[in-house]
This record gives sequence, structure tokens and C-alpha cells, in this order.
Amino acid sequence: VCRRAERAVVALAAGDVVDPAVLVYLNRLSDLLFDWARLANHREGVPETPWRPGR
Repeated sequence: VCRRAERAVVALAAGDVVDPAVLVYLNRLSDLLFDWARLANHREGVPETPWRPGR
């Protein structure tokens, strides 16, 4: 959800004035949520899914 919001704000920023701090905040928040999800999976013993470019 956060990455989707980040992409929407980037698209909005292309045609409108958006405070750069909003983009930074959303980017950092999405990074944090991603890291927390990885940590939760690690603690539960869920194997990582390798990232495959172009997929």
C-alpha cells in the first residue's frame, strides 16, 4: 500500500507542486515496512523469495 501511495505521489509531482519531504517520508516508510516484513518472515522461518529482474 505504501509503495503504491509513493508511486501515486510521484505521478502527482510530475504535474503539480509536491513537497519533496513527502516523497522522502513515503520512501523511508515503505523501506521500513519492507524491512519489518522481512524480519517477521525471518522470525517465523519463512524463506526469502529471491528477486528476479524483468519478471
